[in-house]
Amino acid sequence: MKLTFCGAAGTTTGSQHLLEVNGKKILLDCGLYQGRRNDAYERNKEFRYFSPTDLDAVVLSHAHIDHSGNLPNLCNQGFTGNIYTTFATRDLCQIMLADSARIQEGDVKYVNRKRAKKGQPLYTPIYTEQDAERCLRQFVNIDYERKLPIADGVTLQFIDAGHILGSAQVVLDVHEIATDRRKRFMFSGDVGRGDNELLRDPVPVENVDFLLMESTYGGREHELAASADDRIRDVLANALKGRAKVIIPAFAVERTQQLLYVLHRLLEAGEIPDVPIFVDSPLAVNATEIFRLHPECFNPELYTFLFEKRDPFGFEGLTLIRSVAKSRELNTLEGPAIIISASGMCEAGRVLHHLKNNIEDRRNTILFVGYCAENTLGWKIRNKWEEVPIFGESYKLNARVEILDSFSGHADHSELVDYFRATTGGKERVWLIHGEQGRSEALRDALREIHSAPVEVGVLGQAVEF
Repeated sequence: MKLTFCGAAGTTTGSQHLLEVNGKKILLDCGLYQGRRNDAYERNKEFRYFSPTDLDAVVLSHAHIDHSGNLPNLCNQGFTGNIYTTFATRDLCQIMLADSARIQEGDVKYVNRKRAKKGQPLYTPIYTEQDAERCLRQFVNIDYERKLPIADGVTLQFIDAGHILGSAQVVLDVHEIATDRRKRFMFSGDVGRGDNELLRDPVPVENVDFLLMESTYGGREHELAASADDRIRDVLANALKGRAKVIIPAFAVERTQQLLYVLHRLLEAGEIPDVPIFVDSPLAVNATEIFRLHPECFNPELYTFLFEKRDPFGFEGLTLIRSVAKSRELNTLEGPAIIISASGMCEAGRVLHHLKNNIEDRRNTILFVGYCAENTLGWKIRNKWEEVPIFGESYKLNARVEILDSFSGHADHSELVDYFRATTGGKERVWLIHGEQGRSEALRDALREIHSAPVEVGVLGQAVEF
């Protein structure tokens, strides 16, 4: 077997890993690299370490764009094989890949206006909405724990990773025909924390011989336990006093639905004020509809809640907003309210308008429930800059800022170590990917203390044989 690190090595974005066995080439994930615009465009446009036409299959761990987002481009460039994933991941990809295409087209229009004035060559989108739709025709969906042969001597099984709806650990049982060797290779995908309000805990995988594992939060612990209803109750109860508003920048997939379920429970229990709640994000509204279709991913509590004929993501006082006109009406809204809007890092989308209109009012609260990358607007607000730029203008940060990292969908350092311990088998070689260099190295050092076999940090472009 041979493994080549084609992306998400030394970084947390652009997940792509090529496994070669029995003369077949299987790509694990095909994510978009997200970084500086020019660098990202060039890295995503071409596939540096393999030719799409040479691939025999793609296995997709989950729908996040840093794992799935370059699939339309891969198919455009000649990949004609199957893309294996879970049912829920396929449904999320239907809306997320189209949304990614729209964002790219908008970015290209903006950049090309500047390039045209300078007489520079114009960009074209890496793919279009039509390309996104066409690549979905190559998806083959299988449920958790079902086994399916996908190449000569290779059988695939998805095991729940507890990260987002449909997320999976990729288990490949390999029979090397030339040597008659039988080994189990596992790719962790992104690992959930467990004790999630919506999802099942990550399911331990047994008898793993070779492990390709994420390291996003190596060396870093989350501030709170995964379940923190008491904390959000206290934040909201305090924030909504005095006719104030709470603005929650939230990722459209998973984080928004997690919030809605928590708010539903708190409202039913009378633990927070009964105020209007708005979800202002077309993608989040569409994603919420998909969540309702996939109870197979729910934890026992949510599953029971659903079959008691209660909608976990819908309740009196909740308004889901798709149209621009309805979104604009929130700018003149009087009285206390909770507004959940994308993007979670405050870099684009409708949340920018809500921040612009509410950030200078001392009565209001901005509540963060997810990670913000360095130098994003969300990061600046989280770090309480005195003034922040929104739409090219400077605004004073007078609103209260609250942070609830308990909503993170990624396992932290201790949880990753526990996950590693729970994964049984010899784990003859372990490679860490999907982490900034320092994060991967911190997790590597911790795992070496408890595991005698080699634990290595993957290097972009490196190929290893085993």
